[in-house]
Amino acid sequence: MSERTLETARGELAALQRKMSAYNHAMGVIYYDGATCAPKGTAANRGASLSVLSEEVYRLSTSPETVALLEFLDARKDSLNEKERREVHLLYKGIREMKKIPMDEYVAYQQLINEAEDVWHRAKANDDFESFCPFLEKIFETEKRFSLYVAPEMDPYDKCLDGYEEGLTRETLDKFFAALREKIVPLLKKVFAAPQIDDSIRFGSFAADRQEKLAYYLMETIGLDLDHVGLSTTDHPFTTSLGSHFDERITTNYHEDDLLSSFFSVVHEGGHALYDTGSADDLAYTCLDGGVAMSIHESQSRFYENIIGRSRAFCGLVFPKLCELFPDEMKGRTAEELYRAANKAEPSLIRTEADELTYCLHIMVRYELEKRVFDGELEVKDLPSEWKKLYKEYLGVEVPDDRQGVLQDTHWASGLVGYFPSYALGNAYGAQFLAKMKETVDVDACVAKGDFGPINAWNRENIWKHGCLYTPAELLDRVLGEPFDPRFYTDYLEKKFALLYGLK
Repeated sequence: MSERTLETARGELAALQRKMSAYNHAMGVIYYDGATCAPKGTAANRGASLSVLSEEVYRLSTSPETVALLEFLDARKDSLNEKERREVHLLYKGIREMKKIPMDEYVAYQQLINEAEDVWHRAKANDDFESFCPFLEKIFETEKRFSLYVAPEMDPYDKCLDGYEEGLTRETLDKFFAALREKIVPLLKKVFAAPQIDDSIRFGSFAADRQEKLAYYLMETIGLDLDHVGLSTTDHPFTTSLGSHFDERITTNYHEDDLLSSFFSVVHEGGHALYDTGSADDLAYTCLDGGVAMSIHESQSRFYENIIGRSRAFCGLVFPKLCELFPDEMKGRTAEELYRAANKAEPSLIRTEADELTYCLHIMVRYELEKRVFDGELEVKDLPSEWKKLYKEYLGVEVPDDRQGVLQDTHWASGLVGYFPSYALGNAYGAQFLAKMKETVDVDACVAKGDFGPINAWNRENIWKHGCLYTPAELLDRVLGEPFDPRFYTDYLEKKFALLYGLK
């Protein structure tokens, strides 16, 4: 074998990442198929394939050849460009962590997740937490064990949080949620004491096939490229990239008695897809392709869902399309009614359908439960009862069953422990991004005209195109030019809901 040079090593780095991308593409397609259209009895077949593929990814990622390549490049990082240095850093970090996890345990966990997701779907449909509980126990046990393998010096739950936003800790989140609670809880009390909004415009009979037409209209309206972004249905809406940002898939589900459920899930998942497809093309097939952290990702999805989608300007823009698709249901209705219904604040059971004001309380429930399970203060079998207790305490609602309670989210079944706080952080980041964007973009005027070009261009230039080139903290600093401050979010909520509900 000829002696390795910097130039040959660069070629090897590109080839390594393309191969990893291909494996991830294959596993992503298998996952997407299982979550959308695969027959119910095919989970074991998918699990067998995922077992083989995940073992190959493990071997490729931790092989002596890969380690030697990255050590060679890391030793010469001063000669690499910014993109290459970041690629080497992330790959080397990932490999060092993966090598600390025994391969048989890594592969077994991939199989567990595949099976757990299938069991979760059936458990939710049958309101049967007992059948899912053993799988969830193993998932929490494995996540904690892997955290201790990888970073024994860290709090295990902090390590899980760090996996979704580099540097995030429970100490940071405790302060963040305390700041939100201080402002949101008093505001909620005022809102609930005020005359309530009539949201009857959202309820009726809305055929699924017409809702599908609406979904594609919404995707195009916010600027998605339908040649590269697909839409399907599943029990729990999600977004995923298949191989690169050139192939993005979003999902939704249609409730024929509720117009706005799919409406906002499509705009939310569309925000995720805009972020992923907005990555610079030279990041494709590298570890830098796509969003840098789940919180930044959620800042984009919640930006489009709430800040844009629930705005008066957007409701006015899309209302004629609703009248076209649902003429009988919209007869005698107005865009203002749509706007008010889209922003009605009230306690609810389902996180994905929660209003903008109560949403973070749903996240706090999950955050508190995850911490307690990791700390050994709460057993997985007791999650349903504690869930009901916290929903009563935080939101004042009675949870009638586990299907609408602890089983409503797919995240734990997918092994996404530590993910939920990203939603709350994303809300807050989005509000501060909005304030910065408004310095150069007339956001309301653009939305009212249906011209998303300036809005998407600002996001692409400042956030999307960078992919994972910068850490979340570095990206926030570049975009904002000032420290992150949750008061932008609480001020946004206070102003919006004071106007909506006529508060003083």
